[in-house]
Amino acid sequence: MDGPGRQPTSVLLRPEQALPPAMRWFERPHHQLKGWVGRWRWRKGRPLDDYLQGIVDLDEIALAYSDQQLHTAVAELRRQLLCKGFDRDSLCWAFALIREAAGRSLGMRHFDSQLRGGLAMFLGRVAEMATGEGKTLTATLPVSAAALGGIPVHVITVNDYLAARDAEEMTPLYEYLGLSVGCIQQGMSRDERRDIYAKDIVYCTNKELVFDYLKDHLVLKGAAATMHRHAERLKGNVEMDQQLMLRGLHFAIVDEADSVFMDEARTPLIISGETHHNEGQEQVYQQAVTLAQQLQRDTHFEQQDLRRHIQLTEKGESAVDTASANLGAYWVGRIRRYEIVRQALTALIFFERDRHYLVRDGKVQIIDAHTGRVMPDRTWERGLHQLIETKEGCELTAPRETLAKISYQNFFRRYHWLAGMTGTAREVVGEFWQIYSLAVVDIPTHNALRREHYPDTLCATDADKQARIAESVAREVALGRSVLVGSSTVSSSEIIAEALAEKGVNCRLLNAKQDAEEAEMIAAAGQPGQVTIATSMAGRGTDIKLHTDVHAAGGLHVILTELQEASRIDRQLAGRGARFGDPGSVELIVSMDDEWLQRAWYRSLLMAVSEYSWGQRLALLLMRRGQARLQTQHSRLRQQLLKVDARQGDILAFTAGSI
Repeated sequence: MDGPGRQPTSVLLRPEQALPPAMRWFERPHHQLKGWVGRWRWRKGRPLDDYLQGIVDLDEIALAYSDQQLHTAVAELRRQLLCKGFDRDSLCWAFALIREAAGRSLGMRHFDSQLRGGLAMFLGRVAEMATGEGKTLTATLPVSAAALGGIPVHVITVNDYLAARDAEEMTPLYEYLGLSVGCIQQGMSRDERRDIYAKDIVYCTNKELVFDYLKDHLVLKGAAATMHRHAERLKGNVEMDQQLMLRGLHFAIVDEADSVFMDEARTPLIISGETHHNEGQEQVYQQAVTLAQQLQRDTHFEQQDLRRHIQLTEKGESAVDTASANLGAYWVGRIRRYEIVRQALTALIFFERDRHYLVRDGKVQIIDAHTGRVMPDRTWERGLHQLIETKEGCELTAPRETLAKISYQNFFRRYHWLAGMTGTAREVVGEFWQIYSLAVVDIPTHNALRREHYPDTLCATDADKQARIAESVAREVALGRSVLVGSSTVSSSEIIAEALAEKGVNCRLLNAKQDAEEAEMIAAAGQPGQVTIATSMAGRGTDIKLHTDVHAAGGLHVILTELQEASRIDRQLAGRGARFGDPGSVELIVSMDDEWLQRAWYRSLLMAVSEYSWGQRLALLLMRRGQARLQTQHSRLRQQLLKVDARQGDILAFTAGSI
């Protein structure tokens, strides 16, 4: 039986999987064929039927146990797993005991669909479960089973709020089973993190985990081999032991797997350190921004929006040479002056306030594009952060240099056993297999989906869109329902809030500026007449509990105000409503002024026919085609990053600051 196995658990031994060599051209067809055959064999999780029947057969035995007998059975199972590992019978018995323990400690017993999802993950697959099917509870099955077998487990999700919520809600079950659990949160000290990573089960975010891994490798620099680390200990170097946090990469279950493995995998994660702050740097950054503001697109530079790349033309280079002739010694170097002007143009063109960053307390703070949350301790590299600070008139921070970096693709493939769960995997099934060798299993729903889809609406202008949103919100509030309005940026959420206020509709804003009030706002979002406007902070994993009156009135109504960069993200936001068999509805309201059509050459033609129904359908079709093209381009970027990693030979050794 395939499944996770025990490895040594030590900060010095640190077991992890060696990265597989890059596939040669003649190996790729075989790998693809293996993936197709596996998907056909695992359709609807049919190989899980035998396991499921075995669990159901054992249910009555576990149900008849007293609490004392159940604890004794768990302890005996734990001894058996530590001695012999997992087989089919022990896995079924473990799931049956965990199911019964969940019923007694949480008041929730796993449904058969959740047992299927848990089995799929334990066997190293990605379980695709519809939004609202209870993935948090489902994950406790493989997590608890592996932990009982002595395997450290990392449960990885996309933000601190979800990690803390899931850990807190599931802790009674883990404690009932005699397992220790902890949660890594932003701002924790190294000692606190070390203590938590020593527990059986650790909830954390992907970014916190990867940065802790990189920090450990900075400590290990020069002692990467196990023998070297033992030699340092024999020499009395206890500092290394005290600084290391992780005990290796054993078993990871990744919640919202498509977001972590795909959406956030287009750029590597980098740890940097401060460099010496030269006295003249502030003047140089100001000169670069001033010079860049004088350049014109197409004449002096060309821009590639997807890659956020600027290329100076010959006229642009000539203009930079002329303008910088008397600016000082920094500008003498030809390559250096072109590079800083390109970075200044990047800061001016591609990075928008309240979209990519906030200015808070006189400091530029990055907004995570995928979670909508502020990352106060993170900075952009190669002078970009300082140029944005110059643009905004903020005090400059010291420049930073790269100390270590790793891509998500290379990090997660180092786990000895990897699995995931998500509600939106079908669009990237092939990529899951191609990069991570993870098969996706579609898990049937326990409850019939009761989500009503309203007709899509296309407005001529952004002002018309705001009016239509206000009209839709007022209509649903009058019915006694709660409403969630989704937007992509802080600034757009504030514009919608202003439009609603003008119509006399009270609402609450949930974006990066109100992140401290997140839990309170989500708790109130399901009350009658409550209107919540949210960025992606209220997307993945957010569970809005409905008041009984709202349930009777039709449930939560979700309004999408623009198409996101991937259709999976749109489906995640729509999935905040109609969860757990509750009623709910969703509608899309967009306009011709949206980013998808703003720069399209055919926009004027669509404007001319937008008053006709077929014209609106055509415009919506073209917007979705643009979204599909962007998804394809993002997939190519991830493939390109993986090839770059392979060429650089990033296999557990530092090479120019890489792993």
